[in-house]
Amino acid sequence: MASEHRRLNPRKQPRQVRAELTRERILTAAAHVFAEHGYAAGTTNRIAERARVSIGSLYQYYPNKDAILLELLTRHLDDGMASARLRRAEELPDSLEEIVRLWVRTVIEHHFEDPQLLRVLADQAPRSRELLEKESRLEQELVGYFQDLLEDHPEVKVTDTHIASRIVFSTLELVVHKLIAAPEPIDHSRLEAELVAMITRYLTAA
Repeated sequence: MASEHRRLNPRKQPRQVRAELTRERILTAAAHVFAEHGYAAGTTNRIAERARVSIGSLYQYYPNKDAILLELLTRHLDDGMASARLRRAEELPDSLEEIVRLWVRTVIEHHFEDPQLLRVLADQAPRSRELLEKESRLEQELVGYFQDLLEDHPEVKVTDTHIASRIVFSTLELVVHKLIAAPEPIDHSRLEAELVAMITRYLTAA
């Protein structure tokens, strides 16, 4: 476990502005390289060349491309958590369908920025223990929030709101990941409309 931790963790935490900018350049370059070339061909040499840093400088920050990919995935997850918490702070519409639409749109927008990179993150990024724990915390937080919404909303007809909340969360995560990361492009407005219809009908069916 300790060797895996060393293999995946960044080697150097930047303490100066210049060092932080260098790390950001490496991560930005890696996102482009993985999206364009895929994981297997997305070598550290290509990343260093794209970031305009020496390979030695790259290795000062990350021991290998697995650690870089893991950091990109961690940031993707952190951004998703931040988006969800911002959405929770907003005043919700009265209609259940519009509440569902709000959350469906939030998930789609979070995943729609770079489908090719998302494909690499979803299929090939390593999963550390810390990342798995973070994913679990996010799921528990949002499932609990969805459950509170369902229990208080008069349009909801499902009886087991906990299971229903887990189904809604898993459906959004899995379907959006799968379809946006697929090689064939999908229109996000049509995807939103169909997911909203499917989830709303499930929650309101007598």
